[in-house]
Amino acid sequence: MNKINYPGLATLILTSLVLGLSCSKSSGTNGYNNTPTGGGATGATITISGMTFTPASKTVAKGTVVKWTNSDTYAHTATSNDGMTFDSGNIAGGSSYSYTANTVGTFDYHCTIHGTAMAGTLTVSP
Repeated sequence: MNKINYPGLATLILTSLVLGLSCSKSSGTNGYNNTPTGGGATGATITISGMTFTPASKTVAKGTVVKWTNSDTYAHTATSNDGMTFDSGNIAGGSSYSYTANTVGTFDYHCTIHGTAMAGTLTVSP
């Protein structure tokens, strides 16, 4: 019987799994200061419905978990206008995205899919 020796196969499979998991957005995280949805953290909710963010302006204390919930049947994003403070990536219909607001300031944001006509403001107080 011939024995096939694949010394790098286990390494290749493990590397593929690690890369696949690290690129996943299923938890709502993407390298920004985000918190996965669920888990019992208290915070503020912004509803996405009818191509609007409700409320359009929200003020929260530093450290608050802000959760955007997409009630539409199509994808939206919640992306800070500076492109760096937070960026949800696509939030599918019926899904949500959470961000821990640890930076004090006022942050205008929009949906990158639907443009600045679909916009809101998040203010984080000390």
